[in-house]
Amino acid sequence: MLFALPAAGQEPKKIKIGYPAIAYNQIHIWVGKEAGLFKKYGLDAELVFFRGGQLATQALVAGDPPIVNIGTVVQAGLQGHDLVLIASSENAYAYSVVARPGLAKMEQLKGKSLGVSGFGSASHNAALILLRRLNLEPNKDVAIVVAGATIERLAALDAGRIDATLLTPSELPRARKQGFVEVYDIMDLGIEVQGNGFATTRSFIKSRRDMVKAALKGYVEAIYYINHNREESKKIIVRYLRTTDADVLDATLGWFVKRVAKKPYPTLKGIQFLLDEFSPQFPQAKSAKPEQFVDLSFLQELEKEGFFSEMAKRYP
Repeated sequence: MLFALPAAGQEPKKIKIGYPAIAYNQIHIWVGKEAGLFKKYGLDAELVFFRGGQLATQALVAGDPPIVNIGTVVQAGLQGHDLVLIASSENAYAYSVVARPGLAKMEQLKGKSLGVSGFGSASHNAALILLRRLNLEPNKDVAIVVAGATIERLAALDAGRIDATLLTPSELPRARKQGFVEVYDIMDLGIEVQGNGFATTRSFIKSRRDMVKAALKGYVEAIYYINHNREESKKIIVRYLRTTDADVLDATLGWFVKRVAKKPYPTLKGIQFLLDEFSPQFPQAKSAKPEQFVDLSFLQELEKEGFFSEMAKRYP
């Protein structure tokens, strides 16, 4: 047996793992915890929820928690912070623009407001990229407004405080039931971009490489587990999404299975795209290389050790 459990009597090592959204691209973190997969590799994982990518990134920079599942590593790296992606669950921005009835085209957003979770968050980055591609100037043609987490953005939309917002596939069914309309699917842009991923710091890798690798094993096994054990996964998702709405659960699970690779390598092409996008704001992005923002050695080690082959046999 290649991957034994921790030795009998050996205490699991405590670790905090952060996540910034209640969305499809976080469910393997929840499953890793609740299905005992982090524990299987010797970790007693405490999951910590942050309201948005910016807060989660600040916490990771401060080292508490030492691992976070976020989509804002490149910006933080350009600001001089020592963060790296060791795996990735997204190579595109899976967001849709959702609006109040009567707003049917993106051009109609001119002079109106678009709500995001926070400045510097993945939803903010996605909004900037989309507006520029559609020749709408952010904050000149369309006001970008920080409107909080999903439920808060939907409430702001309902009250007319914002005219549109960005939502992930997990959140679309709820929005439709509230009478909102999907105006634009950002996936239609066809852009490869580095989205959410498993991030840590080089200093934590240096001091606790064993824990980082153990966490990654739990992360990867959770992806296989979700693909193979969908009903059990759904029960876990219910607890975190706090809904039993079948449409929401099917959208969340279905999108994860469709989009998240079983070998979760970050996309260097997608990181280069972000560097090009951020170069007006961060001149240092022009000379930066995508490889600076990743540490692929863990995934490469798992490949060499036959971990992925073992997972494929365990979860056929």
